[in-house]
Amino acid sequence: MTLEDYLRHTPLPKNEARLLACAATGWTPAQLITRSREPLPPDTAAALSALENRRLAGEPAAYILGEREFYGRRFTVSPAVLIPRPETEHLVEAALARLSAGGRVWDLGTGSGAIAVTLACERPDAHVSASDISPAALALAAQNAAAHRAAVRFACGSWFAALPPSEAADFDLIVSNPPYIEVDDPHLHQGDLRFEPQHALTDFSDGLTCIRTLAHGAAHRLRGGGYLIVEHGCNQGAAARSIFAAAGWQNISTLPDLAGLDRITLGQKAV
Repeated sequence: MTLEDYLRHTPLPKNEARLLACAATGWTPAQLITRSREPLPPDTAAALSALENRRLAGEPAAYILGEREFYGRRFTVSPAVLIPRPETEHLVEAALARLSAGGRVWDLGTGSGAIAVTLACERPDAHVSASDISPAALALAAQNAAAHRAAVRFACGSWFAALPPSEAADFDLIVSNPPYIEVDDPHLHQGDLRFEPQHALTDFSDGLTCIRTLAHGAAHRLRGGGYLIVEHGCNQGAAARSIFAAAGWQNISTLPDLAGLDRITLGQKAV
């Protein structure tokens, strides 16, 4: 079997099939073209078939390949963390637009570290901290930080308990992509979400529990004029703004994603 034969007959989308072919053969995308008519060695063909079967069973391509691109960089991923998604790049952009020179930012629930590492890479002058309740996630995030030579300080713990109270009112920005899917949302049992860590997807309640925790606790860790910036579901903008308002935030707004759907809500602490 040649690669040309494989690509002609695979039931997978061609872009996914090519990614799996690169992983199985070790070839570059250009070599997939120049060597497409070479017979594949039996062990390579078997490896490609195994990867294809995993994808056909529904396993996310990012987990199969062990990586996903985010903000122009490759991040190692595993089933211990959520797969970084393009929507979260809007949170990064909102943070970069509000991060002052030499500012301090804390990414809560960092997962793969995609947000924290990206902020540290884009703004080397910033002081970036990141925390997660999962030691496995933190280990992967630290690996990604090292791969991109990003200066990020990591801490383990649940939300604000991850860093000591002595750092109260010390941050300029707090950012988070928290679990926000409602526990009875059917999407949890469909597609890639079936394979991702459920505790990072849902609060096992109404999807707003973690947003409430962040909105009511972040002000104690921010300097005057600092921002809390949170990602949420496309149908949660109004609820997030209401939560922020009840917690006393000022200049509350919700930013859309590229589809025009509510995606990021932010608020500013009074000066």
